[in-house]
Amino acid sequence: MSKNTLTITDNRTGKTYELPIENDTIQAADLRKIKVKEDDFGMMSYDPAYMNTASCKSTITYIDGDKGILEYRGYPIEQLAEHSSYLEVAYLLLYGELPSKDRLDWWVYRISRHTFLHNSLVELIQAFRYDAHPMGILISSLAAMSTLYPEAKKVEDPAIREKQIWRILGMIPTVAAFAYRHRIGRPFNNPDNSLNYTANLLYMMDYMNQPDYEVKPILSKALDILFILHADHEQNCSTATMRNVGSSRVDPYCALSAAASALYGPLHGGANEAVIRMLNTVGSVANIPNFIDRVKKGETRLMGFGHRVYKNYDPRAKTIRKVAYEVFDVTEGSPLLEIAVELERIALQDDYFIERKLYPNVDFYSGLIYQALRFPIEYFPSLFAIPRASGWLSQWLEMLDDSEQKIARPRQVYLGHQRRDYVPINER
Repeated sequence: MSKNTLTITDNRTGKTYELPIENDTIQAADLRKIKVKEDDFGMMSYDPAYMNTASCKSTITYIDGDKGILEYRGYPIEQLAEHSSYLEVAYLLLYGELPSKDRLDWWVYRISRHTFLHNSLVELIQAFRYDAHPMGILISSLAAMSTLYPEAKKVEDPAIREKQIWRILGMIPTVAAFAYRHRIGRPFNNPDNSLNYTANLLYMMDYMNQPDYEVKPILSKALDILFILHADHEQNCSTATMRNVGSSRVDPYCALSAAASALYGPLHGGANEAVIRMLNTVGSVANIPNFIDRVKKGETRLMGFGHRVYKNYDPRAKTIRKVAYEVFDVTEGSPLLEIAVELERIALQDDYFIERKLYPNVDFYSGLIYQALRFPIEYFPSLFAIPRASGWLSQWLEMLDDSEQKIARPRQVYLGHQRRDYVPINER
């Protein structure tokens, strides 16, 4: 009869160890039992970038990269994108279940009550240089909110935690919109809470006192779907940062600022920006064959294809491709669309890319949509951070309530000098 254990033989000593298996994992601390001498520290696993290390148990997001599956709390991302709204999905992530009609109305109302910024935060945004990057302003503003709401430090109090969540989800679009308006030298538009979540963001960014101004429903809906697709994605770099920083029991604003900083990096939140730059470099459909040859030779990269997790078609990309064409139909479109479509067609039929399982990911089309909506390229990371806030916060809550979690403190493999004595400066 099979046993749910793993047997390890240490060939250095000939000793055999039997480690329990739970959920297809072993406890890393169990490796400490494996020693050559009794006073050894014990065996550790070495895993740069956490390629095969689980740091937590979670019930929030499920990904099967080989099958191209993404689910929030068990619900397929395709169904949520088609039928739900971003705020409903945010509720699902944070509370674990889809809300009733009354509960959703309550939730939307609570968020809308916190869309206006404290005057001190407005003054802080205005104090940045005229050309400050919007993401830098967003990161700094989130950290500054910690000083405006000092009660947030009581992270063990569920009622206080909940109020900070309302504040963050309500204010983060306003901060992002004000950062954009500051950069283009325009006066700020205060929130209009008669609009839905994404329409309000577009209004705060675009409104220029036109008497006939309105946010096109198809554009706010497209942005809402993008927000759903970006809301959470398991233990990625920024989410792991949120958990790690939050494990010190710092307030959620500081933890969120750290997570947003991780997202700011070009290898994380800048991926769709890289796609736009790549398409601009290609220039035209006629240049695609030469570009593909250069990719195969390793001279350049095909941005927006492949993923650290997905070894199949990114399920978010299937939904976003449809949304892209709906947006292009009611906007000026994108001159890069023809290049993107042809690149996708060739890559999906070419054995080189098929063998390497390089399929389009969510970033391939999201940048095109943002560009069609007239967002400047430097604003793309902010559009990632706004919806991801709900995912970060849900992961933060789960971490706080997990009795197995402690303050994050990875081990290291020390390869430096052995003990040596100090040498006076005149003897060196």
